[in-house]
Amino acid sequence: MDMLQEFHMNKGQGEDSYAKNCNVQNNILSVTKSFVEEAIQGYFDNDFPETMAIADLGCSSGPTALAAVSEIMDMVNARCLRMDRNSASPKFMVFLNDLPGNDFNGVFASLSSFQKKLKEEKGNDFGPCFIAGLPGTFYGRLLPTNTLHFVHSSCSLHWLSQVPPGLDGKDNPMMQNKGKMYASVTSPSEVVDAYKLQFRKDFLLFLKSRAEEMISGGRMVLTLMGRRLNDPISYYPWEFLSQCLMNLVSEGIIEEEKVNSFNVPFYAPYVEELKQLVEEESSFFGYRFGSFEVEWDGHEHVKHNNNELFHSCEVLTQGERIAKMHRAVIGSMLEHFFGGEIMDELFHRYSRVWDDHLTHKPDSKCLSLVVSLIRN
Repeated sequence: MDMLQEFHMNKGQGEDSYAKNCNVQNNILSVTKSFVEEAIQGYFDNDFPETMAIADLGCSSGPTALAAVSEIMDMVNARCLRMDRNSASPKFMVFLNDLPGNDFNGVFASLSSFQKKLKEEKGNDFGPCFIAGLPGTFYGRLLPTNTLHFVHSSCSLHWLSQVPPGLDGKDNPMMQNKGKMYASVTSPSEVVDAYKLQFRKDFLLFLKSRAEEMISGGRMVLTLMGRRLNDPISYYPWEFLSQCLMNLVSEGIIEEEKVNSFNVPFYAPYVEELKQLVEEESSFFGYRFGSFEVEWDGHEHVKHNNNELFHSCEVLTQGERIAKMHRAVIGSMLEHFFGGEIMDELFHRYSRVWDDHLTHKPDSKCLSLVVSLIRN
């Protein structure tokens, strides 16, 4: 599968769209706000650019596409006011990055209302904001040297640039990840090592590329799915989807070889891995590392931030909400590989597995990692 062309969040505004099923991502943005604010304050203690260049890497579409950028600009404006500067806040140059298959048209359609809202809320002293789409993988260069003051990426860096090579087992039968779509406790150690190696290569390349694009003293805040040091590498969503796919195999609906040859380009690291890689690449120093838990369906964000949406969600079980969210995220990849005709049944079964799991483990939550870095 060509990640650049085939992987994207579900487009549009329909019931299965990412725009309607991004509560987890919204919740993570809310939780990590303090990291972003601290980074902004730290930057303006040392510099005040005439034009501030910001990149949001993995911006996606829907309500999260401009949410982080809006908050960053709010924080910059608030910092300027607290500094009692005579001049207005800086101008903003914003780069919205994602893979080419992203729903950029949906993002661009919302820009006029976004700009209008900025003018109404901030007034004439607020610096103008210029926004550009930046399609392409962030595992490599995207912009010229010394361009960016602030880089933000949320819920993106756990996606690898590719499925680790060799998992088809053609060169090494021990590498075939039978009946699984990700490294698990039952996967051969060679599969686990392949995922770790791919993440290492990708994350080091990401840091090297951003280091070349950022000015000295620039800030970067990254959030991604993770795990604790002693946790197994397996990840509930992919374990449960694998289980559902194998159930379809047992009923003759899809071929087992099809499942054996599908692996998801994903890796959930632990904090110590990130620290080690940041130190090894050496272009940044870690300002702050952290971890936090969120509900698998982002329900706490719905409950506390949108009462109308909360009431509408009451008709769905927690498993159904989780299934809708994951379908919005990984549906394009699964549909490309297995075909669209099994999607409804697959995610119906997936929701039931989640409901059963949460009945027995009601405190189960998703772990996210956050790191705030400064360019040397």
